[in-house]
Amino acid sequence: MTMPQDDIFTPNAARSRPPFGGAQARGKVIDQDGRELADGPLHPQFQGFQEGFQFDFRNTTANPFGNLTREQRLARLETIAKLLDVAFIVPGTNVRYGIDGLIGLIPVVGDIITTAISLWLVREARLLGAPWHITARMLANVAVDGVIGMVPVAGDAFDVMFRANIRNVRMLRRWLDKQPRRA
Repeated sequence: MTMPQDDIFTPNAARSRPPFGGAQARGKVIDQDGRELADGPLHPQFQGFQEGFQFDFRNTTANPFGNLTREQRLARLETIAKLLDVAFIVPGTNVRYGIDGLIGLIPVVGDIITTAISLWLVREARLLGAPWHITARMLANVAVDGVIGMVPVAGDAFDVMFRANIRNVRMLRRWLDKQPRRA
């Protein structure tokens, strides 16, 4: 099936045929709360969407990574650290490993990727208000993990045992627990 030339060069122009081959919905339309919606015109604020739905990412105020509370940010950091360091168990043993150990199997590139993710965790800790001495220790853990992790086989075993991300989040959590609560 080939696309007409006018559709290629003018993406916002009206198509020669209706979307989905002109098929109409069959059956009831149910909203997210389980209520049946009546057939009829859309709510006035959604009338413009009948012609075509478009997102405007430049002027949006929705930010999935912003507007989180301190506890939500810390919970996100703990989840990412667990995923990176202790998400899986070697069958028949008590040895835990994470995505850091798996991605680290890719020579050089894998260690660069996991080090970048670990550095993002340190950045988030800094945004949570961690002082320079905590941040410096976290950076040292990431550096040790990244440098030794680049050694082909022994580095991957070291990644599994050292667990820099878990250490960093624990260090951050201990520091945050010592801070007075904000009103």
